[in-house]
Parts: sequence; C-alpha cells; structure tokens
Amino acid sequence: MGLPQRNQWVFYSPRAKDGRLQEPRKAHERALTEAGIDNLSIHGLRRSFGTLSEWVETPVGIVYQIMGHKPSATAEKHYRSRPIDLLRKWHTKIEEWILEQAEIEMSEYRRESGALKLVSGE
Repeated sequence: MGLPQRNQWVFYSPRAKDGRLQEPRKAHERALTEAGIDNLSIHGLRRSFGTLSEWVETPVGIVYQIMGHKPSATAEKHYRSRPIDLLRKWHTKIEEWILEQAEIEMSEYRRESGALKLVSGE
C-alpha cells in the first residue's frame, strides 16, 4: 500500500499552476538563515531523518515507506500492508523525540488531527 497521492508529483502543491512544488531551495535557504544553520542540503535532511529514526527504534521498512522508497524485499512487496495511521504513529514518535532532543517544550506545540503543529516560533 502506497501513501495517498493527489497527483503524479512527489511534492504536490495546490497553489502551483502545474500542481507541483517548483523550487524548494528558496524556502529551505530562508529556514536555514533564520535558524543560523550553514550548509545543510535538503537531501542531508532526508539522510538525517533516516538516521535519527533509529534512535526511537522505528522499523526500517516503515522508515523507508515514510521516505517514499519503493519496497525492495519480497516481504515488503507482498506481505506488508501498512495503513497511513501506522506510519503516522511512527512519524509522530520520531518527531517528538527530535523535539525532545532539541529541548523544545511540547507546550509550544498542540496536537491536532494526530499531528504536531507549531504554535509559536519563539
């Protein structure tokens, strides 16, 4: 079972004329500047997510599926069916651990529809 799709693009955008995000680097660079971080690529964030997920003992198949990898093993292709709620459970666990490590108080966040949302950026 794959993740739900709105169209054929991985980075869907409801505001874009052709339905996809054109250039993520501009927003990424603004976020890096605001955070005071140098030289962190979008792919570096992806690799970090995969690595950090090990700290909360997330099953590798779930990490790969969250990251959008196609199943490679026979069991993953034919015997594993993961509903989006299961992926959300693990993604939330990873996100909560990252926030804890960053010493960001959960009181700054609120739960809404099973997802963590930023209430205040300060």
